[in-house]
Amino acid sequence: MRKNIHPKFETCTVTCACGNHFDTRSTVETIKLDICGACHPFYTGKQKFVDTAGRVDKFLKKYQKKEN
Repeated sequence: MRKNIHPKFETCTVTCACGNHFDTRSTVETIKLDICGACHPFYTGKQKFVDTAGRVDKFLKKYQKKEN
């Protein structure tokens, strides 16, 4: 294997938008996430919509049942 061609693999801090943070190893110093295992609906069992620019309302309006 050739020497000095591989990036450094060091300790990295991962920070989520919910405030959760943990350390792991990566080639970058910090990683910022929108959703992590502590706040993801699949793991927490709580449904939370992250709405940007009204996309959730637009989706619900488009696909809601129409009354006859």
